[in-house]
Amino acid sequence: MNDLKKAINEIIEEEIIKIVISNKINKDVKYNKITFALKENKGKKYYQIEKFTDKQVFHENIDMNMLEEKLAECVQDNYRQLSAWSSMHTFDLKISKKGKVFLGKKKGENTKALNKSHNKEKNYILKEGMLIEPFIDLGIFTKEGKIVNSKYDKYKQINRFIEIIDDEIKKSDFKELTILDFGCGKSYLTFTLYYYFVEIKKINVNIIGLDLKEDVIKKCNEIAKKYNYENLHFEIGDINGFKYNNKVDMVITLHACDTATDYALYNAIKWNTKMIFSVPCCQHELNSQMKAETLSILTRYGIVQERVAALMTDAVRANLLECLGYKTQLLEFIDIAHSPKNILIRAVKGNVSEEKRDKALDEVKDLIKQFNFDPTLFKLLREDNLLKI
Repeated sequence: MNDLKKAINEIIEEEIIKIVISNKINKDVKYNKITFALKENKGKKYYQIEKFTDKQVFHENIDMNMLEEKLAECVQDNYRQLSAWSSMHTFDLKISKKGKVFLGKKKGENTKALNKSHNKEKNYILKEGMLIEPFIDLGIFTKEGKIVNSKYDKYKQINRFIEIIDDEIKKSDFKELTILDFGCGKSYLTFTLYYYFVEIKKINVNIIGLDLKEDVIKKCNEIAKKYNYENLHFEIGDINGFKYNNKVDMVITLHACDTATDYALYNAIKWNTKMIFSVPCCQHELNSQMKAETLSILTRYGIVQERVAALMTDAVRANLLECLGYKTQLLEFIDIAHSPKNILIRAVKGNVSEEKRDKALDEVKDLIKQFNFDPTLFKLLREDNLLKI
């Protein structure tokens, strides 16, 4: 204990930016890994501790003067390794099986960059180090819970989607939810949603993933079975013709191409779905229809017409949802540098005033008239007498 205390004292003589405690002694040790990160809020510095189990992360904030005590408490008889970084040095503390303490110290090559960025680290809901088993099968995490470099953008996208959903879930005390994922593909998001709801939020869910590719559906069902995800199922089917007779609490679509997004939104509206989260893709319909006399400048250049038509498509969808009683937002899903398909539609059933509904519909009709549009979602809702025309 004296050797350990001496080593910890030597480490914290410098201002430590980050600490990682790992290599637990036996299976009875509760946490796989513990990290300390130096944070600053309104001029006050503190350490944020993150403790990782297989499926969850627990947080604790401590004052600067508690660092020595907490480090000794965490490491003693629990772990064999501690790595720490200051602005000048890297420390590597190891404890042998016989309890001998070894401390290495060297000048750090990347510690200056670490010092500049430590307060800007993203606090993801799904953190590196958590054992999210389907992520391993899907190639996002290694077996050790590390992010595969080539999948880092995918990892950020999934976390961003979960954050947007989490913002809404926090507002109510949900006990169970039925969720449909249209065009689920390889189901990165679908598996993540199941994990998020069941393991993190402790909410019972029934999730159905729908896609046209038989081999993809087969693989996804195999992964769900492998991890005993009993209420996660995948089916072959077309968004356009899919029938579901039970209540639906949430509909999600990630990159459903062109009018497939419209059919997904249409179904969600018919089911009186509480929440809709949709990231559209490949919006060709309005671009091919777009004609303008007084605003012909928008159709003169192909690239301008394409981008304006895509934005108008999402604006029409958002307004139609608004006029049918959904509080609707268009959010940036990911940075446009990663993908031009970076708009997410978040629509939640709520109290939308008649005045706001009428205005939203009038704006859609004005746009249709101005550019000679015939949007699929508008047409479907009109034919079903769901709009006041």
